[in-house]
Amino acid sequence: MVERLWAPWRLTYVSNAAASEPGQCIFCAALNPEDLSPLLVFRGERAFVILNKFPYSNGHLMVVPVRHVGRMADAGPDELYELIALTRTAEMALTETYKLHGLNVGINLGRAAGAGVLEHLHIHVVPRWEGDTNFMTTVSGTRVVPEEPEHSVSRLKPMFERIVGTQK
Repeated sequence: MVERLWAPWRLTYVSNAAASEPGQCIFCAALNPEDLSPLLVFRGERAFVILNKFPYSNGHLMVVPVRHVGRMADAGPDELYELIALTRTAEMALTETYKLHGLNVGINLGRAAGAGVLEHLHIHVVPRWEGDTNFMTTVSGTRVVPEEPEHSVSRLKPMFERIVGTQK
């Protein structure tokens, strides 16, 4: 029997969801040197990896170009290469760290496609396990993610450093 569902990191979002500045890009803000996001996992030259603040599952990452571009068509060849290279690294790091059974990798371009952040391109990398669906999303619109985001970041950062370091 479950006595408690605990997701303390969501309190800030739930309490301040309407308080964010209109037009402020969450991805650009994550790279602000004065307020570097605690969810930042890895920063490359042209792209970076950040943990999704509102994940579908443990280790839900996003691979994002450093430059503020909204579409793949607006990104240059070097940016696209690094986006895919870091998506590959995310696959390797997540598989080793979380012992995955699979991954969903996707890009939502435009509101009709389900994009939550329209103005800054990003690739979702979502870990999956056999039988990981449950009644919570269906019944209550709630996802249960058992690992705190800071713990996910601390597990994944060294993996990215090691994997990227071996590719140079």
